[in-house]
Order: sequence, then structure tokens, then C-alpha cells
Amino acid sequence: MQRRTFLQHALVAAPLVGQPDLMTNSFPSQDLVTVINAGVGGNNTVDLLARMEKDCLAHRPELTILMVGTNDMNSKKHVPLPEYEKSLRQIVSALRAARSQVMLMTILPVYEPYLMTRHDPAFYQPEGHAARKVRVNETIRNVAADHKLPLLDMHHIFEKVGNIGLEASSLIKNEANSQKTDGIHPTPEGYRTMAVAVHTFLTQNQLLKNRIVCFGDSITIGDGNGKNYPAYLQQLTSP
Repeated sequence: MQRRTFLQHALVAAPLVGQPDLMTNSFPSQDLVTVINAGVGGNNTVDLLARMEKDCLAHRPELTILMVGTNDMNSKKHVPLPEYEKSLRQIVSALRAARSQVMLMTILPVYEPYLMTRHDPAFYQPEGHAARKVRVNETIRNVAADHKLPLLDMHHIFEKVGNIGLEASSLIKNEANSQKTDGIHPTPEGYRTMAVAVHTFLTQNQLLKNRIVCFGDSITIGDGNGKNYPAYLQQLTSP
């Protein structure tokens, strides 16, 4: 009960941005809601642009939930911030041109000591990883504001609810809860938290649609056996 209360407070602090250009404000019948997971591990914005037609637009989404940026800001698939912003705006423009409502989400916090065992700390200099992540999330917020799109600040929610660190209760994978020095990807409980936050946000702001595509990277595709936020979101929208 305490975690749910924290989540409710976090959602209040993550309001709808602007006045989104909604195609309709009507609620769909919940037995007609289809949630499609279009996440691919390791993807950055360049990858999403390349596969958007096949993996997202081909499904004719009424709503596309977009979370991307974790790989753009890290060394293996790094995209400098100006190019990241340009690609993000291109994705949003293409989705809107296809008549899909677009909802953006900020990228998640990480457990930085684990991250620095996977990436060279020098790569994040001079600003450091945390400051770079702040700039990425600021870019996401700016794109949402400029296009008057709904924005769910998932980074804020995970910071308030997630206990990010070494405890087994952390919503991000660590040795205590997954036997992995991960520090980036959500646990099953983390994905359930994401799904509840998304579902609450969609219903509160009359954004729930019949056909929803969740477009992104490994944070979206998640683990097998339905352990990802799109799968849990499907459960929440089913009768």
C-alpha cells in the first residue's frame, strides 16, 4: 500500500504537458485494447528511425508510447545530443504524420557504479553520466512541450518509488534481486510499476486507445515470459 501511495504522488508530480492534439477523447472498450511490444534491445534513435515503418507504423497505432535515449547516451551506441534531438523529432513527426497520438517517457535512472564497470568512465567526461542523463531527459521534455505531447516522467517515478541501489527491493536489476550487476534494466516489479504508471496516466488523461504500440529499446522489450511493461499494460487493459 505504501508503494502505491508513493506512485500516486509521483504521478501527480508528472502532469500532462501542454494541450495534446488528441484525435479523440473517447475511451475504448477495454476488451478491444491491443498493446504491441515494438522494443528491440540495443536500439538508439537512429535504429528506431530505420525500422519505424516495419515495426511501428505497419501496426497503424492510434497511440505510440515512445521511450528511447538510454543507448544514445552510452558509449556503445552513442549519439551526440544534437543528433539525438534531431532523430527524436523526426520520429515524433513521422508518427504524428501517420495520425498516431504520441506519448513520450523520460529514460530511467541507473545504478551508476554498475554502469561504470560496463562503460569507460572517461567517455562521460567532462560532464559525467548523471549530467548527461539530465540533458537527455531535458531534451525529451522540450520535444514534448514543442509538439504539445503528453509526457510521463518515468525517471521521476523510479527515483521516488524505485529505491535504486543494491537492495533487493530496487526496481532496477542488481545482484540481490537478479544475480546480475545490471544497474539499468527494470526487475519484473519495476516493469509492473511502469505499467501501472502508464495505465494510470493514460486513463487519467483520456489517452487510452484501442491499438497501442510501445516503441523503444531493451527497456521496452524487457525479459521473456511477459516480463515487460507492454505485457503488464495489456493485462491492466483487459477485462
